[in-house]
Amino acid sequence: MTERPQHRMPAPAWRALTLALALACTPAMALDRGIASTPLTVPLSGVIGMQDAYFAPEFWIARTQAPDQVLMTPAAIQARNVRLLQLDDSMHDLAALPVTLDRARVAGWIDGLASPPSKPLWDEAGKPVAKAILDAIVASRAMDTIPASQPTRFGIAVQRTALRAFPTDLRVFNRQGETDIDRFQESALFPGDPVAIVHASRDAKWLFVISARYAAWVAADAIAEGDRASALGYATRAPHRIVTGAKPRTVFTREEPRLSELQLDMGVRIPLASVPQDKPVNGQHPYASWILELPVRGADGRLGFAPALLQRNADTSADYLPLTRANLIRQSFKFLGERYGWGHSYNGRDCSGFVSEVYRSMGVELPRNTSDQSVSPAFDRIHFEADATRAARMAAVDALDVGDLIYIPGHVMMFAGRIDGMPWVIHDTNGGSFLGADGTLRAMQLNGVSLTPLVPLRFGKDHDYIDRITNIVRMTRDP
Repeated sequence: MTERPQHRMPAPAWRALTLALALACTPAMALDRGIASTPLTVPLSGVIGMQDAYFAPEFWIARTQAPDQVLMTPAAIQARNVRLLQLDDSMHDLAALPVTLDRARVAGWIDGLASPPSKPLWDEAGKPVAKAILDAIVASRAMDTIPASQPTRFGIAVQRTALRAFPTDLRVFNRQGETDIDRFQESALFPGDPVAIVHASRDAKWLFVISARYAAWVAADAIAEGDRASALGYATRAPHRIVTGAKPRTVFTREEPRLSELQLDMGVRIPLASVPQDKPVNGQHPYASWILELPVRGADGRLGFAPALLQRNADTSADYLPLTRANLIRQSFKFLGERYGWGHSYNGRDCSGFVSEVYRSMGVELPRNTSDQSVSPAFDRIHFEADATRAARMAAVDALDVGDLIYIPGHVMMFAGRIDGMPWVIHDTNGGSFLGADGTLRAMQLNGVSLTPLVPLRFGKDHDYIDRITNIVRMTRDP
């Protein structure tokens, strides 16, 4: 088969495409432009078009034009991150919070996260969750105890921990038999993430916190409280290491169990500890490891810092990786096969979390959810109204560059490249279906980070993913 190399559309052409798409009115074509007519085979795995060679990031990098070209400088990335905080209402600038918070603001954050459940919910055993239980969970938010005014408090997450819609570990589902999409699960915090602490549950076991990308409930024992300067300054300390692996862990230590085999997910930035290089750290010589300085929670809940070792052969970097097509492919493929985790559950991530962590390893910040990522005023994007033509969407698909984010309702995919004109995407999905040769809908039940061709993916028998594209965001350039 003839392989078509990837071509990055110049900035003027990308913007011209936006106008062209708005004017496009060509009827849907029998054969989508630029897509090979040879049907994709279905291997024994049932994942349409997949071959073993495709699992290697090098396969895709070799097909990419200018794979090592730096698409945005660190200075440009940082400037856009600042604009993201300023322009995007889904983000929170912790440094800009006032020294005191009034009741209306705190109550607004809590009420704005989730309304009391009004529809039936089921637990993991498939049993209905009693209304009395749900009412007690809602009441545990202790809204009546929010003071008229309170000093703004700060802290740091000391471990990866869940962000929840309500102060409870109870997992709930919209339908009986569902066990994956926990409707109380929102997101996650990672070691070193700064937060503002604005409220506590009635039993004090949960805190309502504001992080840069989300406001939600978190287990109190996962947060160490400290002063503003310590909490907000930790992320800017140097020298540091950037975690570039999927989720490496610190070295086991019995001397400091709080930091023993602590998971550090992709994109986490951890400063190096200022300690002697020739003395044991937690009972072990550090010469084969990086000596990190990690936040810890004291018995009184206060913030402290302690050294921990991370093996030098773990995937880390002295700074954020350059934003290149090759790095986007390499980083995204490190998650390939990881179990889908709604709201970062199952120690994994979901579709928007997946793309966020990949880009974070290059210093690029994104909002947490697809609904915010896809429309953020800080990013370069093409928007499609519901009545946009198939031809308009296909023209944009034909212009995709590696790393572009493709949004459909409730889902985001990252463009990986083309094979014989067919666009392929890597995405974290709990579904995935296509039409079989007999015209019936075949569910792949991917439920993980997956590499798939884009065109065959279906919403149902009559609509595919391309029909439902709402936005395409090019993260590798400013708007």
